[in-house]
Amino acid sequence: MDVADAWFQQHGATAHTARRTMQVLWEMFPGKLISLRGDVGWPAHSPDLAPCDFFLWGYLKSKLYTHRPENLQALKDAIRREIAAILPAMTERVMRAFRNRLEECIANDGHHLGDIIFKTC
Repeated sequence: MDVADAWFQQHGATAHTARRTMQVLWEMFPGKLISLRGDVGWPAHSPDLAPCDFFLWGYLKSKLYTHRPENLQALKDAIRREIAAILPAMTERVMRAFRNRLEECIANDGHHLGDIIFKTC
């Protein structure tokens, strides 16, 4: 995919909207930055649409607690193992859920997604 055709979306976490971060993002995605201080404002009550938000972080958290890593390196290693163990079929389900979330968000004019938010991948 050509970055010139891409939009970048992020929420308003402080690290995401630091001056230097925003400068880099504006350079990479001129006129196509959806963010708290971006070209298009991040909707105040927008649902978490990105697969990392609605799937990956919770999935990894549930898996990592079983490993009980004792230090930062063990945690990093466990994260890498768990990400590598995600099967293509699961990734396909997550991407279908992502598409469904986008369609539902558009249909709801950007409001909460209702029952879609609680469906599993």
